[in-house]
Amino acid sequence: MPIFRPRLWAGSLAALLTVTAVCAGDAVARSFPFGPHTRSVNDLGNQFVPFHARLWDLLHGNADGGVLLNWSSGYGTSFLPDLGTYLTSPFALLVGVFPRDRMDLAVYVVTVLKMASAAALMALLLLTLRGGRWWAAGVLGASYALCGWSVVEASYNPMWLDGLIALPLLCLAGEWARTGRHRIAAPLLVALMWAANFYTAYMATLGAALVLAVRLCTEREDRRAVVRGLVRAVTTAGVGIGLSAPVLLPVYLGTKHAYPGWNRTFAPAHWPDVFARLLPATYSFFTPALFLGTGTLLLACALAFQRSVPRRERCAWAGLVAGVALSLQWGPAHLLWHAFATPNGSPYRQTFVLAGLVVIAAWISVSYDWPGWRALVGGVAVLVLIGAGAGFSDLVTPWTYPLFAAGLVAAVGALLLVGRGRRSAVVAAVLLVGAQAGQAAATTAFADRQRLNRLDDYAPWGERQRTQAAAVAGADGWPRYRTDPGREQTTANDPLLVGGQGAAYYSSLTPDVLTRTLRALGGGWTSNGRALQSLDNPVTDAVFSVGARVRMPRDPHQGWNAPDGRPVTVSREEAPPLVTVRGPDAPVPYGRSPFRNQEQLLGTAVYAVPPTVLRAAGGGPAGGGPAADRGAYDYRVGRGTYTLTARCPAATEAYLWAPDLFGSARLDDGPEIPFRGQLPQRRAPMQRLGAAGGSTPVTVTLTAARTGTVPHEAIGCLDRTRLASAVAGLQRTGATAVHVTTHGIRAELPPGSTGTVVIAAPRIAGWTCRGRPADSYLGLLSVPVPARGASVECSFRPPGLRAGEVIGGAALTVLVLGGAALAYRRRGDRERANPA
Repeated sequence: MPIFRPRLWAGSLAALLTVTAVCAGDAVARSFPFGPHTRSVNDLGNQFVPFHARLWDLLHGNADGGVLLNWSSGYGTSFLPDLGTYLTSPFALLVGVFPRDRMDLAVYVVTVLKMASAAALMALLLLTLRGGRWWAAGVLGASYALCGWSVVEASYNPMWLDGLIALPLLCLAGEWARTGRHRIAAPLLVALMWAANFYTAYMATLGAALVLAVRLCTEREDRRAVVRGLVRAVTTAGVGIGLSAPVLLPVYLGTKHAYPGWNRTFAPAHWPDVFARLLPATYSFFTPALFLGTGTLLLACALAFQRSVPRRERCAWAGLVAGVALSLQWGPAHLLWHAFATPNGSPYRQTFVLAGLVVIAAWISVSYDWPGWRALVGGVAVLVLIGAGAGFSDLVTPWTYPLFAAGLVAAVGALLLVGRGRRSAVVAAVLLVGAQAGQAAATTAFADRQRLNRLDDYAPWGERQRTQAAAVAGADGWPRYRTDPGREQTTANDPLLVGGQGAAYYSSLTPDVLTRTLRALGGGWTSNGRALQSLDNPVTDAVFSVGARVRMPRDPHQGWNAPDGRPVTVSREEAPPLVTVRGPDAPVPYGRSPFRNQEQLLGTAVYAVPPTVLRAAGGGPAGGGPAADRGAYDYRVGRGTYTLTARCPAATEAYLWAPDLFGSARLDDGPEIPFRGQLPQRRAPMQRLGAAGGSTPVTVTLTAARTGTVPHEAIGCLDRTRLASAVAGLQRTGATAVHVTTHGIRAELPPGSTGTVVIAAPRIAGWTCRGRPADSYLGLLSVPVPARGASVECSFRPPGLRAGEVIGGAALTVLVLGGAALAYRRRGDRERANPA
């Protein structure tokens, strides 16, 4: 149909321009997949690539667990909230067509496709709001997808790009509600966007509501039509969000059960920095990335001076853009945009909404007519003032003003030429397209380099991951025992990336009970407790049924200057089964000492914890004082070298617990063991120093690179003989057979078992055993031994899933009944119009 051709051409141009600019920028920066520089920075390499690898395993039937339960990470965690947070975008399914060892490429392709889709959909929205030149809509659609927020921040947070797609789609749904069209498709679009990523969809919904409000105010419809449009819009949003409830509620409740992480207070950015982020080639994590391309900004700034646009529309759209821009800097509005919780990372995640509104304002400006001299001069003056204000910001780089000036000259030249015949219009289009693509490509390349300089980075899949995955696969014995992929991790989600069933787990939904349990046992973390590390300790390995452990050399991409030269090894130990039987008595609650806590969970005393003496390099005693987060008394250390001494029994192994130490430790003349603690953000795990004991005191040399603390009870002396005896006892009373499923676990118990069944998995919310909520045994899943019966079975259902299914079913019923009523009414209208 001819009416759809301009929209198709506009969408195609927008998508093509977006893909070209992004790939060109990455190629200039020699970033993956166009060069040797990794693009897996920060959470992209640490979270999102491993989670997409987990999705690949689910799609191909290779995962330990299923959609509800993840047996690979954190010794067993809920997976549906992670799925709804990171992987429910329809684009994520595309990773299934790539080889698993090309997951980095798969995520890159998905990222570029999302940006191209957002560009095409914005172009479609613009032509739906008002007719106009299709190529101008295409350029503006591309400028939206290539905004600074997209290429600088969301490009390595691919689930945020679902919000970039959601804004034009939800605006379309609002337009359909206003005009009474597509009453079934509109709620389905809302449901799709909220299920894909509810966080950015929430922001996009607020933006779409503002666009709808302006449309209702400027279209001069009668009051009844406005009310009907509002009712249809609210109903559409309500039904659509209700349809997404089976994913939405588990994600929401998953955040309530998660470890709290950081608690930040919002601080508005300085206005010169805000102005600077409107310009190309700037970078900052705590300012709004508002770059859109100089041509788009010029058209938006010219709107207020564009006489061909009705005054009511000029005031409404210009006022909306200004109001939203100011709301980004106001604390209460900031909380509203972010669902009343300041995010741990970038505080301007709603910037894409403002970018979309600026693009719409630019389209309203140009859809009536090209700007005349008055509008052009006014728009240039506003842009020059913005550029001058940005001069007071440290974010401006040597590339910023030359790119800005070139784009401004190209945009002004194009607008002067566009009305002077077909040939001039072609030249104008080329100028606008070239300026947009050039500025966006340069900003993309600049951001690629800046991210590598400022953020942690992770290597794409290579020899290290292949070696690690092969070692895990060769040792795997799940569910007879767990195989931990290792303490020297490649990412914080190694079990998802290379296989195995370990403690390592990094998510925004890391369960509070898991973090606190591993903290009590001497575990380490980063990201303020959200990124848990593997704990290489024989006692906790016995408790959690870790029968095989991979040990790797250190990864240079984890901040080490070079690998440490150690070979890849797989160590095997006798381990109790996943399900063991303990005595009927309640265990003593955890205390401060992780050595004693491990003994409580094991059920046997295996450590000697001697008094220690810490002395400074000169021989004097180290200071003491209240620790940063524990309230007890520890040694305080500054930068320098210290000596920690204690006496261990003969034939034992010395372990050091110094969670706040940032530096290294060495037992006598042994190798240096790195510690990377800095509470509360980083917590160093308990680590083995070497064999100890006998008549010679244990002497540990501590080198502190930063100020920190060392506990008085920092050294534990492990008796391996006692540990072996304890493991043998747990094997005798443990389950004779264990069966794990995608949603639970079943175990056969030895005849005559009494006491408490303890399952080596964290007691996260959602577990039920024998028809009632499961018990907790020092943070682990437990249930009393059945009075009659030789088996026990527990099942897992994420909190909120049942309520979400009920709400989703009710919303689906409303949608079906509404569709049936609509079809019946239309049939009646046709019969009345044509009685024959």
